Amino acid sequence: MKVTLEGIDINYITEGSGKNVLLLHGWGANIDTMMPIYNLLKDNFKVYAIDFPGFGKSQEPSDVFGVYDYARITKQFIDMMGMKEVILIGHSFGGRISLILSSKYKALVKKMVLIDSAGLIPKRGFKYYVTVYSFKFLRSLYNTFFFWIDKKDKMEKFYKKFGSTDYKNASGIMRRVFVKVVNEDLRPLLREIEASTLLIWGENDTATPVYMGRIMENEIKDSGLVVLEGAGHYSYIDDYRRFSIILRTFLLGGEKNGL
Repeated sequence: MKVTLEGIDINYITEGSGKNVLLLHGWGANIDTMMPIYNLLKDNFKVYAIDFPGFGKSQEPSDVFGVYDYARITKQFIDMMGMKEVILIGHSFGGRISLILSSKYKALVKKMVLIDSAGLIPKRGFKYYVTVYSFKFLRSLYNTFFFWIDKKDKMEKFYKKFGSTDYKNASGIMRRVFVKVVNEDLRPLLREIEASTLLIWGENDTATPVYMGRIMENEIKDSGLVVLEGAGHYSYIDDYRRFSIILRTFLLGGEKNGL
């Protein structure tokens, strides 16, 4: 199904009845990656899942969006669907949007689940700065020595060869969106959140390491962290059985899980 918000066609699906749950996917992903959670909850909740602008079957934004722009669009979707209260479940990039909405609309978001959530600026040591300056130096050399190639084509080849995986997989305006998004620090919002919050993390997550989850647990008032052993950045898929029990217990209570 599609709705149009700010001139952008947004793809979404919905199923079930009961309390509203909105699933927010990670960067470079789409509705499909949230289907394990969608199918788990649709018998007990009214579940929605959307493709963010520029992902899945939704249109790209015409301007360079930041996290707050994505949050604004998401809030418009919530309003259009007539949700007065909603449970947010955000993975990675979807966690960024959840942090903004829960800090700003306290009466709307009563519960929240953050899975391997982004939103904090990572610790940056010596290795990071060596990588950044090496990248800039290589870009300068590449631009100089391959002067006969069209500038647009030349830089496209460079970023595909040397850029980060997420950056390389993006194209056009979405690359500029990515750069803007990853440099937005949402840590100041954590202490403003009042929603009861479940934090689920993969022990071996290298994209958003566990220490980020511990910071969120420490600064979000009503929160608890569960670390899934052996799981990575997609912890809900890596250990789906344990994830399912934990999520249903948080949302429904132990009596509906045989606990």
